[in-house]
Amino acid sequence: MPPSSRLHAEWLRLYAADAADPTAPRVTPDAPPALVDAQGRTRTLVLALGRPADWATLSAVWQAVQAEGGLPAPGIAVSGTDSFQLWFSLAEAVPVAEAHAFLDALRQRCLGHISATRLTLLPALDDASVSHGAKAATLDGTQVGPHHAAAIPAQQGEAEQWSAFVAPDLAPMFNGAPWLDLPPSPEGQAELLSRLRSIQPAEWRAAQAWLHDAGGAGDTGVATCAHAAPTDTAAHLAAHLAAHLAAHLAAPAPGSGALGPHAFLRQVMNDASAPLALRIDAAKALLPHVPPCP
Repeated sequence: MPPSSRLHAEWLRLYAADAADPTAPRVTPDAPPALVDAQGRTRTLVLALGRPADWATLSAVWQAVQAEGGLPAPGIAVSGTDSFQLWFSLAEAVPVAEAHAFLDALRQRCLGHISATRLTLLPALDDASVSHGAKAATLDGTQVGPHHAAAIPAQQGEAEQWSAFVAPDLAPMFNGAPWLDLPPSPEGQAELLSRLRSIQPAEWRAAQAWLHDAGGAGDTGVATCAHAAPTDTAAHLAAHLAAHLAAHLAAPAPGSGALGPHAFLRQVMNDASAPLALRIDAAKALLPHVPPCP
């Protein structure tokens, strides 16, 4: 996929480890930013939940870090393979160990009931903690740093599966199939990133205090963030589309596999028996992923 200057600029703003360093070498679209700098610091934290991908559980974390932790909304991504991801951006880089410790504390507080085999915390501290295929990469495959996340969007090997950032109200559509079956629009991806902001130092310190508060889960492993309801918009769209799938769409032929999110939305949009409002919702959901006209 040709690099998008706007998408690249948003990556620099949110995730480049040395973006605030005026002495750092100039980064071009052909040489994307590193997520870990030469001093072992990062501005990017990624929490992934998969096997299976379960947005209902991870959305509780997404909401809790905002409502309880006072943080700006993290980016939401589908990995292109097996998981949902939350991407946190820091205004100022911190040591990799501090970033990983924050994610581990968040895991204990909000996801203590989830098996560790389903979770990936990046940056990781060593090779052994980089699990389930997580590896260093960037846009166009250039390495971004040791033991960190693969950049998004990107095609996953030879498969017609793409990682991508997604809007909160569309995330439920990717349960069980956390990928796009078409390349996402670079401009659409840039637009999603443009709505995110980095965590400021004061917010970072307050969130650390929240996670280590004696009233939190701590060593008990009790999930205190896992019961938040999904957003009204997400629940409305997911429930109506699921109901329509059961009522109006035939089951896939044996051996054909489940419908991917895009195929499902296109089928709803083109189904004359569906309510017009539902067909319009499906069309709107597809719009961010349609490449702009030349």
